[in-house]
Amino acid sequence: MKTDVQTPMEVFYLPQHLVVPLFQRPYVWDEEDQWAPLWQDIRRMAELRVREPNGVVSHFLGAVVLQAHEIQQGHIPVSNIIDGQQRLTTLQILMDATAAVLDELGLEALAGQLVVLTHNQANFVPDGESLLKVRHTNRDLAAFAEVMNAEPPVNHSTLHHSGSLIVRAHKFFASSITEWLGDPTTDGHAERADALVVVLTRCLQLVVINLGASENSQEIFETLNARGTPLTAADLIKNFVFQRLAIDGVDTKLAYARDWPFDTKFWETEISVGRYFVSRSSLFLNQWLISRTGDEIGPQSTFTRFKSYVEQDSKQRMSELLPVVKQQADQYEAWTIAAADKDRQLTPVEMAIYRMQANSIEVLKPLLIWLSSPKRAIPEAQINEVVAVAESWVVRRQLLRLTGSDLGRIVADIIRTHRDAPAMELPNRVRSHLTRLNVSSTYWPGDDEIRTALATEAVYIRFKRGRLRMMLEAVENRFRMQTDQPQVPRRGFPIEHVLPQKWEANWPVDGLEAEQARATHVHRLGNLTLLTGPLNSKVSNGPWTAKREAFKEHDTLLLTSRLLRKVDGGDWDEDSIDARTEALVDELLQIWPAPPGHIGVVVNPEAKEAQGIEVKHLLIAGLLTPGTRLVPRPGKWASAEAIVRRDGLLEIDQKTFDSPSGAGKYVKGSTTNGWYFWRLEDGRTLRDVRTAYLGEGSLNGDLPYDWSPLHTILESLPEGHWTSYGNLANAIGTAAQPLGQHITNCPQCTNAHRVLKSDGSIAPNFVWADPSDQRRPIEMLRGEGVRITNGQADRDQELSSDTLVSLFAK
Repeated sequence: MKTDVQTPMEVFYLPQHLVVPLFQRPYVWDEEDQWAPLWQDIRRMAELRVREPNGVVSHFLGAVVLQAHEIQQGHIPVSNIIDGQQRLTTLQILMDATAAVLDELGLEALAGQLVVLTHNQANFVPDGESLLKVRHTNRDLAAFAEVMNAEPPVNHSTLHHSGSLIVRAHKFFASSITEWLGDPTTDGHAERADALVVVLTRCLQLVVINLGASENSQEIFETLNARGTPLTAADLIKNFVFQRLAIDGVDTKLAYARDWPFDTKFWETEISVGRYFVSRSSLFLNQWLISRTGDEIGPQSTFTRFKSYVEQDSKQRMSELLPVVKQQADQYEAWTIAAADKDRQLTPVEMAIYRMQANSIEVLKPLLIWLSSPKRAIPEAQINEVVAVAESWVVRRQLLRLTGSDLGRIVADIIRTHRDAPAMELPNRVRSHLTRLNVSSTYWPGDDEIRTALATEAVYIRFKRGRLRMMLEAVENRFRMQTDQPQVPRRGFPIEHVLPQKWEANWPVDGLEAEQARATHVHRLGNLTLLTGPLNSKVSNGPWTAKREAFKEHDTLLLTSRLLRKVDGGDWDEDSIDARTEALVDELLQIWPAPPGHIGVVVNPEAKEAQGIEVKHLLIAGLLTPGTRLVPRPGKWASAEAIVRRDGLLEIDQKTFDSPSGAGKYVKGSTTNGWYFWRLEDGRTLRDVRTAYLGEGSLNGDLPYDWSPLHTILESLPEGHWTSYGNLANAIGTAAQPLGQHITNCPQCTNAHRVLKSDGSIAPNFVWADPSDQRRPIEMLRGEGVRITNGQADRDQELSSDTLVSLFAK
C-alpha cells in the first residue's frame, strides 16, 4: 500500500482507466450538499489566485482508494476505485464542464489542459474503447459517457440522459462557471479563466491510497468508513495550534490555560447552520476566519483555510495570533450571553445578535467580528451605523422572503473590499456597496416593493414565529424610544390576532365578497399584536366589544394601547386592518431604512419573478376561485380533497396549509411535490395553472407539458425492477396515454423497456424511439434480473408511484 497527497494533475495525468466497479453505488451527490459547496470553495481559491497570482492556496477534498489490476502487456494501467468514486466522478464532471465552457469562449489552450486529465489520447486506447479516464460500469455508464463526450457547446436539455444527476451536475458547473467568468469582452476575463484552471489542476488535494492487486481492499474500505465520533474543525485547529506553539518553544500548558477559550460548555454547544449542526467553537472560528480573510469559507473548509491563513497570510507567530483569537472569542461569548438575557437593554450589536438568533441566521456575524477587531479600533458610532446598514439589507430581504443563500459571499466581499478603509468612511462605503447590488439573489429592496408586498401578505402564516415576533418587538421598541421608555422584554410574548382566526361566529359579515375580504385580512400584519399574557380562547374568539376590554388589561405594550386609541371606540374591520398594516410597514421601513432615493432595481427580474409563487397569487390573478376543489393524483389517498380558501390557504379536514406540498404531505403521509400532486376537477394540475400565471402557456389545455420529471425518473429506474405507465403518470401528474405516446417518440426517455402495462406485460405497440433499435424488451428485463412468468413481470419487483416520486425528488 502506498499513500500520497496528490493534486488532480497528479491523479489523472498519466494514461489510465480508473474503473467504478459494478458493485459501487450509483452517483448520488447533489447541488445543495455537494456541488454548490465545492464550487464555492473553488471559486474562493480562484478569486484568491486572481488577486494574488503568486500566492499559495489549497483545498483538501478527502481520500480515495485505488486498487491496481494485474498489468497486461500492451494495455494502459487499470485500477478499480474502491472508495471515493463520488468525488472522483464529480471532479471529472467539473473539469469537463470547465473545458467545454472555455472551448466555447475560444480559450482552447486552457481547455486542453483539462481535457488531458479527463480523456486519454487515442493512441493509448484500442480502437472502439472509451477514451474516458474514469469509467463507470454501473447504471451511470451511459449518462457519464454521453455528457463527457458531448461536443461543446453542450446543450444539456437535448441529451438522452438529461434527467440524470450526472448530467445535472455538469449543467450546474457549466452554468456556475459561465456566470463567474462573466462577459468575455471585459478586462480580467482571461486571468479569471487561467486562475480557475490552475485551481482545478494544482490546488485541490486528495489523499490517494494505492493498493496492489493482491491487497485486501475491503479491510481498507471498512477502516476508512468506520463509524466513530468525527473531529470538529475546532478539534483539528486546536491540535494544529498547539503543535505550532510547541515548535516555537512556547509553554503550551500556560498558553492553553490562558489563551484557549473553547473547552467549555458554551463553546461545545452545537448550533444549527442550515441543515447541519456544528459546534459553536467551529462556527466562531469559521466566522473569525472570514473576518480576517474576506473570503467566503464553507464550514467543511474551516481547518484547511485556518492552516493556510496561519502559514501564508497572517504574518504573525501563533503565540501572537492566539491571544487575538481569545480576545475576540470572549467578546463573541459576551454578545451571545447578553442577547439571551430577556431583560437586558441591548446595544445595537447585541440586538443584531438577538435578531439573528430569532431569524435562525448567522450571516452578519463575520462582519461584527471584523468591525470589532482590536487592531482596527473602530469607534462605536461607526460600528453601530454599519451594523444598522447591513441589518437593513438582510431584514428587508427577509420581509420579502427572498433567498439568503448568497448573502455570505457579499459579507465577505465587504470585508475584503473595505478592510483598509478609514473608520469614518466605513458606513458610507458599506452603504454604497450594498446599494450597487442589482441581482435578485443579493439586492437591497426599496420601500415601494416592501409596501406593496406587505400590504396583502399573510405574514402570520408566511413568516416563522421568531421572525414575526422580532418585527413586532422592533416596532414596540421604536414606539418606546419615542417616549424614552426601556426596550420591551424579550420573553416570547404571544402573537394575538385582533380579528380572530375563527371569526365566523362572532364577527359575521354579509355576502360572499365581504366574507372573502375578511378571510384575506386575518393574517395580515395590521391584524396582529403582542400581548404580555395569552387571552383565554373564549375571549380571543369573542366579539370585538369583549376583546377590546380584554386588550385594555394588556396595554402595557404600546402596540396594543395605540391600536385601541386608533379605533377610538369604533369597530375593528378590514379598513382598520389595512390602515394599521400601512402604519406598521412605515415603522418597519424607518427601523430598517434604505438610503434616500434607493429603489432596489434588479437586472434579472425573471429570476426574481419565479420565486415564491403561491396559491394566493393564482387567486388574485383570477386563475383560481375561492372554494375550488382540488383532488389528489390517483392512489390510496384519492378520496381526500383540499378546498382553496379565500386567503390562499388550502383546507383539509378543518386544517389549513400554506403550500400545496404541505397539504400533499398531510394527505400522503410523505414528502411530495404538491404542484404535481393536486389537480383541478378538469384534470389540470396546480402546476399547469402556475405555468399559465407565469405566462408560459394558456388555460385551454395546450400548455407545453414539462416532461423533465419523467426523464429524471426514467433515468433513475433501477435494474431488476419495473413500473407501469399508470404509476408513472400518477407520479408526474398526467394520464397514461399521453405519457406512453411521449415515451415512444422521445429520444431522452431512457430505460423505456422497464415501463410495462399494469399487468406486467410488454405493451403490444411498444417501439423504441430509435427505429433502428432491435433489442427485445422482455429479454433485456430477464437479463437485468426481472422474473418473467407467462410474459408478465413479477409484481413484487414493481415500483409504485410513491417510489417513483422519491426518485424524482432525489
